[in-house]
Amino acid sequence: MATESTDLRRALELSAYPRSAKYDPQWLIDTRMGPNSVWLMESLCEVMSMQSGMRVLDMGCGMAASSIFLAREFDVEVWACDLWIDPSENWERICRAGLERQVYPLKADARSLPFARGFFDASVSVDAYHYFGTDDLFIGCYADLIKAEGQIGIVVPGLVAEIGEAVPSHLKPYWEWEFRSFHSAEWWRRHWEKTERVRVERADMIPDGWRHWLLWNEVYDRQVGREGHQEAKMLRADDGRNFGFVRLTARTSNA
Repeated sequence: MATESTDLRRALELSAYPRSAKYDPQWLIDTRMGPNSVWLMESLCEVMSMQSGMRVLDMGCGMAASSIFLAREFDVEVWACDLWIDPSENWERICRAGLERQVYPLKADARSLPFARGFFDASVSVDAYHYFGTDDLFIGCYADLIKAEGQIGIVVPGLVAEIGEAVPSHLKPYWEWEFRSFHSAEWWRRHWEKTERVRVERADMIPDGWRHWLLWNEVYDRQVGREGHQEAKMLRADDGRNFGFVRLTARTSNA
């Protein structure tokens, strides 16, 4: 058992994510809801300015692993919002982490958030924003929750370049209609900036993001006995030609 734990830790220790390497790898597996949310949050925080005491909205937090990471690593207060996960379950995880005075779970729809205008210093979202944020009007309502010159940051599954109507032949066996919510960094930049509600500071692809995505899937699949799962096959077939993670940061306007 100890050998298995050591092997798992070794498999998931990446030099790109030194903060994440401190966390129990089995805990990362147990709180999984897609790509490794802690890795993605660490990558996002590298290009944001998190200061002790800030009020941060973590939108689409899943099982609150990303929220726990934020509070522990940067000493911020986090409102852990998710539509799909019972906040009582997240509260148990938060209490076990000893962060009940810093992380506050709630069930909330991104399109109907129960917060005051300008309440947050920053908002973050990893592997979730593409489910609700492709609406042309969403960023305007979302930005209202953040103070003037506050920060907004997201990481989403994305594309190196936009894919037209014709899906690349090597992706056709794996393609799902929901992938139409995946876009390039430049698409996301234009999507936010055209509203003039935010000023985009960074729009890029996470370096080696697709490799880390594939590694995470392969390790997770082995752990749960589902080797050969479709998503890992797709990423392997694509070999970084199309898929990866888009990282976007912005400041709210003074208006």
